[in-house]
Amino acid sequence: MRLQLGYVPLCDAAPLIAAHELGFARAEGLDLDLTAEPSWATLRDRLALGHLDGAHMLAPLALASRLALSGPPSDLIVPLQLSVNGNAITLSCGLWAAMDPASEEPTDVARAFARAAEERARAGRPLTLGTVHPFSCHSYQLRLFAEAGGLDPATFRTVVVPPQYSVETLARGLVDGFCAGAPWNDVAVAAGHGRIAVQGGALAPDAPEKVLAVSERLDGAILPLVRAVARAGRWCGDPENRAELIHRLARRGYLDLDAALLGRAFAGDPNARSGPGLFLRFGASVEEPRLEDAEWLMAQMRAAQQVRSGALEGSAATVYRPDLYRAAASDL
Repeated sequence: MRLQLGYVPLCDAAPLIAAHELGFARAEGLDLDLTAEPSWATLRDRLALGHLDGAHMLAPLALASRLALSGPPSDLIVPLQLSVNGNAITLSCGLWAAMDPASEEPTDVARAFARAAEERARAGRPLTLGTVHPFSCHSYQLRLFAEAGGLDPATFRTVVVPPQYSVETLARGLVDGFCAGAPWNDVAVAAGHGRIAVQGGALAPDAPEKVLAVSERLDGAILPLVRAVARAGRWCGDPENRAELIHRLARRGYLDLDAALLGRAFAGDPNARSGPGLFLRFGASVEEPRLEDAEWLMAQMRAAQQVRSGALEGSAATVYRPDLYRAAASDL
């Protein structure tokens, strides 16, 4: 059976890429056609309209799409989580210099950011920060960063910038910073355009990041697809496979970037950043789509005033399907 799957060029698309490249899908009787999408909104719409059968997707956006909060009506379900962590907030070199934080501890950085943001707002030039989509952990991490410094998030503006365009947008001075997933923060630093202010994992440790979202119409193909991508995710999570994984992600057909830059997102790579909770994680420990994670995401939606207080109670089970994951993964 041939399936059309979408992804956005990020390191955490690795399980879909590995499922296709390494034969995990073929072993389940599936042929995958992978399509790199230009933005999360485009991916959401193509999935909802049936142009894609499944996708690497922002966990909050999968919920928002199915629950009619974002885009066309959809029949999406989430039978597998792909990853946790990987996000960071990167600020322009000029803003970092103006902040002059007392240390690089997240709280000190957040307080320095709050002071700079308030000064800019008083001067009538509020800061502008990029986020990959309103329904994303990136947006929620920007809010948590502001609150950690005692700042009202309304003090700065947010604009949507697809992750692969975040570095260019920062370089052109169109934003003062952005929150995006790996590898784009490291690309900005390597190019001399920005400074990583804080890791997403320091603001929301092991927050659900990307999921496999599929249409319910796939029916009998769902379990084979989940098995294939789960096996691929476990391969991606094995440190012994890290060099090959990075090499494959770096190819022109996928991220088309220097392997050393990509390696910084992964624990155990010689180019990686140090410190707990900073790295992408794949594999069996993160794959089950837990209802408590979906409820946490809905709490973030309410805190961001994307839905009213008390709305959507009990609706997580409509979208998150741990039963399907367990059925697919029982013999892995």
